[in-house]
This record gives sequence, C-alpha cells and structure tokens, in this order.
Amino acid sequence: MANSNHLYAYRETRIKTASQGQLIIMLYNEAVKQLDHGLELLERNAGGKKSPGRIEQVSKSVLKTQEIVTELMVSLDFEQGGDIARNLFSLYTWFNKELLAANISQDPQKIATIRNMLNDLRGAWSEIIAKNSMEGFGQPAMGLNITG
Repeated sequence: MANSNHLYAYRETRIKTASQGQLIIMLYNEAVKQLDHGLELLERNAGGKKSPGRIEQVSKSVLKTQEIVTELMVSLDFEQGGDIARNLFSLYTWFNKELLAANISQDPQKIATIRNMLNDLRGAWSEIIAKNSMEGFGQPAMGLNITG
C-alpha cells in the first residue's frame, strides 16, 4: 500500500510541475497506451472464445481515450491557435466519433487507425516542444490551454 501511495504522489507532483507542452505529451502518451491495451485485449479475444470481461476492459480503454481526447478538445485556444486549433478540434471530434463506433463494434482496425494517428500527433508535438521555446511551454502549466 505504501508503494502505491508513493507512486500516486510522484505522479501528482510530475503533473503539477509539468509544462504545458509536457502535459500535452502526457495526454497523448496515455491515450496511445490505453488504445494499445484495448488492441491487445481484442487480439486475445480473436484467438478464442470472447470473454465478456475482456470486452468490458476494451470498452474501458476506449472510453478513457475518449475522455483524454475530450480534454485535448476543451483545452484548445482558438484565439491563439487559429486554424491549427480549429483543425485539431475537427480531428479530435472525428476521433471520438470513430472511437464510439469502434467501441460498439469492437473493431480493432478503427482502434488501430486512431491509435496510429494519435501517435503521429504525439510525435509532432514532441518535435514542436523540443525545437521551440514557445511562450508558456517551458513554464509549469496553471491550467492546460493548448494553442495548437
């Protein structure tokens, strides 16, 4: 129990002290991780009898990813982000629509497509953060506000 408390405290501190850019990467990391987990479970189901427990776990992974994508959506700054923010909003909306459909049908191809696109976006954000010292990206985030 003590180890889980230490892990929780570490994660909480890491999030509170992260820059805006680091928070974005953390969200993408978790979204990709959740979809990887869901895909792994779907692969196990494909090999044999479908387990209701696994189907529920896949659903939870997809729903967690939808929550992350929604967090990315509501954090967009349309004034500063302009067309990039609007395009990301449209893409995130599409992601959530596709994830909903994939969750209902337990479709690994749709999940893999979204996973790969999120991974590509994570890579793009990593490059942007590494190359630029954009205003607000080097400082701890007071609240997530993605400018796109």
